[in-house]
Amino acid sequence: MKVAEGVGRALSAAGVRQVFGVVGSGNFHLTNAMVAAGSSYVAARHEGGAATMADAYARVSGALTALSVHQGPGLTNALTGIAEAAKSRTPLLVLAAEVTEPRSNFHIGQEALARAVGAAPMRITSAEDAVGQALAAARRAVHERRTVLLNLPLEVQALQAPDGVPAQPGPLPARAPVEPTAADVTALAHLLEEARRPVFVAGRGARSPGAADALEALADHCGALLATSAVAAGLFHGNPWSLDVSGGFASPLAAELIGAADAIVGWGCALNMWTMRHGALIGPGATVVQVDDEASALGAHRKVGLGVTGDVELTARRVLAAGGEKRQGRRTADVAAAVAARVRWRDVPYEDTSGGGRIDPRTLSIALDDLLPAERVIGVDSGNFMGYPVMYLSVPDENGLCFTQAFQSIGLGLATAIGAALARPDRLPVAALGDGGALMGAAELDTVRRLGLPMVVVVYNDDGYGAEVHHFGPDGHPLDTVEFPETDIAAVARGYGFEAVTVRERTDLRAVRDWLSGPRSAPLLIDAKVVKDRGSWWLEEAFRGH
Repeated sequence: MKVAEGVGRALSAAGVRQVFGVVGSGNFHLTNAMVAAGSSYVAARHEGGAATMADAYARVSGALTALSVHQGPGLTNALTGIAEAAKSRTPLLVLAAEVTEPRSNFHIGQEALARAVGAAPMRITSAEDAVGQALAAARRAVHERRTVLLNLPLEVQALQAPDGVPAQPGPLPARAPVEPTAADVTALAHLLEEARRPVFVAGRGARSPGAADALEALADHCGALLATSAVAAGLFHGNPWSLDVSGGFASPLAAELIGAADAIVGWGCALNMWTMRHGALIGPGATVVQVDDEASALGAHRKVGLGVTGDVELTARRVLAAGGEKRQGRRTADVAAAVAARVRWRDVPYEDTSGGGRIDPRTLSIALDDLLPAERVIGVDSGNFMGYPVMYLSVPDENGLCFTQAFQSIGLGLATAIGAALARPDRLPVAALGDGGALMGAAELDTVRRLGLPMVVVVYNDDGYGAEVHHFGPDGHPLDTVEFPETDIAAVARGYGFEAVTVRERTDLRAVRDWLSGPRSAPLLIDAKVVKDRGSWWLEEAFRGH
């Protein structure tokens, strides 16, 4: 047995059961060994797509996932997706073949590339240590919540594995939850007891049913309102005290109630410029608390009055058990009525600007929210359009929206939706894209069709890079570099085997209803020609964040 085969078998046996990639000569034997050992493999059409699929699958499934790439260009093609995963602290194992001969065309500093995008580099160095080093990389990815690049030199892969090398290790141990100190629990319990208008904002670290239950119970006890960051959207779906997403996508009522809080507690949430609108959602005199299982995260983006190192669910349950009388907080009849009537964006009045062969993106999104099944999983690209699906398309829980926006790259949305769809095959997958991102990632339309995914791809098509159009246009700058002739993206999709419809007005969505009621034997792309003269108000926040 060669080292490549031994490493592949060991990783599969250790629990790496899903692999994405593009196979070349350098990762051929390793990938095949994982498949032979029982791992599932998805072939993407581009390594960038494969990386984002793996990232999204890991986020939604909660399972350690692998990306397999060829040496040199295979890795560089995947770098944007790897950077997104690394910035998001996704436990992801990147298996990259490596050339160590400097004269080879494929030779690059792969270790340096990993560090440059925030991934942790590791390397297989010998036949004797290969399996142990591979398992150590997998453990590091899980226990440190890191994207780990494991370099596999071709000459080591080709060596004969020594007799007795274990190829059937046990499953990787899970990351142990961090117990908060008694002093921190007491301090947080006292702070919440004194608060009259508390708001909980849950983030990535709270994305689990157990954490949601614990936070809802504690919020009920202390009278707190509930909100999430964008990456945890849907966590409190159905709770009558949920304000939905905090930050740039918050509705006017949500922003008002969060801004009036006298205590804001971030649970597994960075409370960064996006979630707090550059601090504008923190009212004068409000106490800011952050709970995170990594001490280095506390206060990283915002000065906090209290920082608690601990697992979100454990900490919430410990604080609830600390006792104290149940308090009303902000949970009054007036607030309840306002939340029920006005917290959703679709309940906020607006002037429909549809016309001239183009549909208002708000009208489009509300109509799609009504049409699409409630059990959905949505992948969103980046760009001028991106707030509309986040704000207007509801999701059933914390696994209903996969938000790959840590790097703010366009072109990742379709691959995001593919990875999320494979992690949740029980739900209708929806990819929400701009025309720029759709055309960047168009190669993966083939992957959707090939996998037989009953996906709905919605393209908010304004024939340009809308973020730049609306940011620079008002100042009179020439826009020739960011505007394009109208493109028939529906025709492109049909070429890949999709059903497709062009939407210019609400009545055109009848074809979507027909597709939903039919066999869904082919995926559907909606080429929505959206109005071009309206910039999204959250856009300036994005440019301020550069």
